[in-house]
Order: sequence, then C-alpha cells, then structure tokens
Amino acid sequence: MDRSTPMIELKGIGEKTQKLFAKLDIYTVGDLLSFYPKDYETFHSPVSIRQAASGEVCAVRGAVTGIPNEKRVRNLYILNVNVSDGTGNLQLTFFNMPFLKKTLKQGGYYIFRGSIQTRGNFKIMEQPKIYSIEEYEKQTDKLIPKYSLTKGLTNQALQKAVKQALSLCPAEEEYYGEEFLRSHDLARAEDALHGIHFPTDMEMLMKARRRLVFDEFFSFLFLMRQNKEFSDRMENSYTMFETADTIRFVEQLSFPLTKAQKRVWGEIRDDLGSPYCMNRLIQGDVGSGKTVLALLALLMTAANGYQGAMMAPTEVLATQHFETVCEYTEKMHLAFKPVLLVGSMTAKEKREAYGKIASGEANLIIGTHALIQGKVAYKSLALVVTDEQHRFGVRQREQLAEKGEKPHILVMSATPIPRTLAIILYGDLHISVVDELPANRLPIKNCVVNTAYRAKAYEFIEKEVKAGRQAYVICPQVEEGELDDLENVVDYTKKLQSRLSADIHVAYLHGKMRPADKNRIMEDFAARAIDVLVSTTVIEVGINVPNATVMMVENAERFGLAQLHQLRGRVGRGAHQSYCIFVSTKENKETMERLQILNRSNDGFFIASEDLKLRGPGDLFGIRQSGEFSFRIGDIYNDAAILQKAAAAVDKLLLEDPSLERPEHGALRKHLENVAVDSVDFRTI
Repeated sequence: MDRSTPMIELKGIGEKTQKLFAKLDIYTVGDLLSFYPKDYETFHSPVSIRQAASGEVCAVRGAVTGIPNEKRVRNLYILNVNVSDGTGNLQLTFFNMPFLKKTLKQGGYYIFRGSIQTRGNFKIMEQPKIYSIEEYEKQTDKLIPKYSLTKGLTNQALQKAVKQALSLCPAEEEYYGEEFLRSHDLARAEDALHGIHFPTDMEMLMKARRRLVFDEFFSFLFLMRQNKEFSDRMENSYTMFETADTIRFVEQLSFPLTKAQKRVWGEIRDDLGSPYCMNRLIQGDVGSGKTVLALLALLMTAANGYQGAMMAPTEVLATQHFETVCEYTEKMHLAFKPVLLVGSMTAKEKREAYGKIASGEANLIIGTHALIQGKVAYKSLALVVTDEQHRFGVRQREQLAEKGEKPHILVMSATPIPRTLAIILYGDLHISVVDELPANRLPIKNCVVNTAYRAKAYEFIEKEVKAGRQAYVICPQVEEGELDDLENVVDYTKKLQSRLSADIHVAYLHGKMRPADKNRIMEDFAARAIDVLVSTTVIEVGINVPNATVMMVENAERFGLAQLHQLRGRVGRGAHQSYCIFVSTKENKETMERLQILNRSNDGFFIASEDLKLRGPGDLFGIRQSGEFSFRIGDIYNDAAILQKAAAAVDKLLLEDPSLERPEHGALRKHLENVAVDSVDFRTI
C-alpha cells in the first residue's frame, strides 16, 4: 500500500463510506494522511461546580435534581435540567433534544462537559456533552484529534482510517538533509505525520506541527520565487497611454480621491505605460477605495482599445461590480462595454457572453471562476484584475493570465498584512498600499463584551432593525458538536429568532450550503428581504450591503484580530452610524486585552501589526487568523516566525543551487515537483 492507494482498499471502507470521504476531498490514502486534525480535545479531570469558571470549557460531575423542565418557543424545543454536586448548582439547557427527558433520570450521576456561563447568581451550561463516568475516565488527559466532518462520517471513523493508513503505508522518504533538519530544528517527515494525527503529548504535537508548517511555507515560497524568476520584467505587449476618459471619470466622481488613491493610481498608470508588464498588488483596508482604482485601470485599458477582465470571489460580488460599472458607464458616458459571466447564467446567456468576448464587442468582462473556463476566448485581453486576492490561487491567477498574451496583472486584497510578511508572501508582485480612508466615512463604534451582554445586544439589534437597518451575526461553526464551546449557526439562528420579534426575518448562511442557495440568501439580504443574517466567515467577502449597521461576532476570542477586522468591514459602508459587538466567552486578562485593540483602532494595518506583536506563536487551534489563507495547517500571523525562517532557507538554497541539481537535493526536487502538481490548493495567496 502506498499514498496513491484508493480509500476503498482500506479495511472497513465500502462504497458508501468512500463517497462520504470524497465529500471531504479524500480519495486516496495520501489525501487521508494530509487531512490534518482541525483541533484536539483534552479531557481534564472534572471540577466541582463551585470551581467551574465562567467562559471556560470544563467537565463537572453531578446528579440530576428534580424533573427536567421542557418548553417550546415557536419551533424551538428547550429542555432545562438542574444538576448538583454538593458544592453548588448548575442549570443545563438543551435545544431540540427532547429524547434527553427520558435519558437523564432524576438522581442519576453523569459527567457534563461544555462552556460555563453565568447569569446573575446562576451558572449555566448550554448544549453540553454527556458522558458516563466510565466513558469519561477512558479519555482523561489524552490528546484526542478532531477532524472536519461531513454528515454520516464520525470522528471515530476518521481516526480509525488514519491509524490504519499510518500502519500500512511505508515510511515517507526524508527530503531534507540531516544538517538542514538540525539547523532549522525540524522533526523528520515520518515523525511529523504520526505526531500531528496522534500526539502522545503537547511537545510531540508542537514539533510535528512546526515541521508541517515549515514544509508548507518552504514549498510555497520556493515555487513562488522560481515563478518570479520566470515572470519578472516581461516586456509590455500592451503599452497604454492615459486618455481623457480616466481624467473625466475622476472629475465626475461624487467624492474626491484620497492622497493614497492618487499615489497608487500614479503607480498603476506608470506601470501600464512602462516597457514592462504590470504585476502589482493593491493592499488596502476595507472601504479604502481599491475598487475605484481597479476601475480606473480597466477604463484606461478599454480606452486604449483592449479588453480587461475582473474576477470576483462570489457571484453576488461580481454582479454588484457589474451593476456599479453599468451605472457609471451610463452616467458618465465611459468607454466601457461590459459583460457579466458567472456560473449560474443559462447556457444561452453564456453563449451570448462568449460571443461578445471573442469578437471584442465586450471590452470589460466581470465574473467569477467562469472567466477561466475553457470555452472563454478573449480577443485582446490586456489587463487581469482579481478582487479579494486571498480567495484565488496562484494557479487561478495564472490561468486567467494565460487567456491573453502576457496581460498586465493587478490583484487586490483587503486582508491587512504587515508589510514584512506581505513582501515574503507576495514575492512575485510589486506592492501598493492604500493606507488612507475617505474623509466622509463614519468610524465604526466598537465594544468588547462577555456573554452576559447577549440579551442587551439582541435588544440593540432589534432596535436597529425597527429603524430600517440590518444586522450580521457571525458564528464560527456550522454543525452541532464540532467544538463544544463554539456557537453553531443553524441552532443559533433558531435561538435568535425566538428572542426577536416575530416580524423580524432571521436567516443563516454557511460554507457547506449549495452555491445557488448561498447566492439566493446573499441576494435576499442585499435586497432587504432578510433583516438579520447569521453566518460563518463565508460572509467575510462577497457582499456589499450599505444598509447593514450592526455586526455581532460570537466567540470572538477564537478569531485572529485581522479576520475580526475584515468581518467588521461588512458594516460601515452606508450613511448611517454602524456598530460592531465582539462577544467573548473567555474573560481572562490576555484575551480581553487582545480584543480591546479593536476598540482602540479601525486601522487594519495597525491592528494586524499589534496582533502579531501580542500573540507571538499564538493559539494553535484558533479559527484561521489570516482570513482563510488556505494553507492546510500554517497561518501567516500565528506562524510568522516560521514563515520568516522558511523564507531565509529558500533564499539561501536559491543562491546555492537554484535548480536543485546537486545529488543531495534530488529527494527535495522530487518532493517539490509533486507539490507543484498535486498541492496547488494551498497556494492561494
């Protein structure tokens, strides 16, 4: 058995289970071994109810006192159970679990594990896990891996499959030399693989994770640097000159360009007219006006007789960009002849779009990944713009560029990254920073609160909705029970609906929904058919709703500050005052200090830098810090020190042996070739 072995050849994996694994993109044993745990549970010994601290996840052992109390609030079934252990009392609340009324017998002893909350003098645990004393003792003080799951596939089944694969697969060949491993303090590849899935202790886990994070960064940076050597300073095949169109566009805007916008527009304009191809990243905070700069570049392209393409991460955002362009074109008589191309269009609509693109009738093509499909043929593609760059891979960017003859490249990102990291990550791009917000923007008012504030937050949301506004509520998880202490989108929506007026329409959105359903929900929210949208971080990009004035983030301590700031940018886009409420389930000093940075500043770059200083190596198992940069395991903020070491190692190797021709680099060359072919998924920066 090797890594290419299909999953169905593992013992206990039939056709049905094979299909479930396929939903997680696990088709081979190699895919399985690279499917790292998302978290680890440590089952500490139970504490007394008196010792149980608010905001902490813990286990308590107690007896059920009295008869469980049940009630219905609209379509939500609520069961309240009282538990005592002699040191204090605890109220358990379960949602939509009516069978527990028969399971939890009065006087029965159980262990309950979950997050402790306090309301007045009462301690509460919502939706805890229930264990017998014997069940819990078997897991005490062990590190239990937790994997991302799909319906029908349990964590135990995944653990069993991984154990089998590790025992049957031959040891992976080590591709770093002994001196390299020693000088960079790296575990061997095989040890890292075992250590990430089934660590015996925290030290083993840390060493395994460090090696795998280093590998991801090293591979990405080496391939990126090689790509830079190939792509840097290509001759400009589409030399452009500024026309009256861009000047008129700027003059007719309802707002003046900021100094930062003017500076960056000057850099773009110079690039388009220079002897070499533009290859530029625009980094700018949410609301800094990056889209206007992209439109100026695209307008200059159209006015010079060429085609430009703009790729957005979602259909809703692509449609919004298209509508904005159409409005500007009509009002200002611009040179644009725009066309929209997205996956949900009918076959007839797509054929019409293809025809206009191929003939050159359309000189601005706005869409999603549909822009890089095989059927799309461009007549004179001179400029490629990718919006929200961290959602697209290097390969996707290249695929769009390959539709033209060496077109100019302009990429945009609203993810605030400290310049030191940006230079490392975007090594193939020149960087422009839009570090100024328009003067007329009302700063967002922020507050950091604990769970006791929820009721007031709901009242505030209701007040804003009654005034004609809309609100977002962000939760980190989708399915019940993925992590005990995190809010769950589907159940949370039911709970929130029960606490708001019946005439307030609450809906939910998460990444596991079908694309058509996600688009429909986002469109309904944009059209004000939904008042409150409960969502995972899928909402981070892809929608612009100026009427939304409230952003409430549950379990805020689980997110990196950079991502919290990105989420905050969903509000504050209209004329009305906007607010952001960060709810933390942990009230320790370090957590609250970190979150208070958001209170002090709305500057994304300052926040990112402060967070980097404050966190150091950070929380290994927190929600992705850097806004969904899709490295499998690495995180550019939490693992910034490893990123810098990997960059230094790459630079040294490229100086010594850029083509990896030396015999001692043969295994590494083979490994990187496999990465380049098979692992494009993590190269999404």
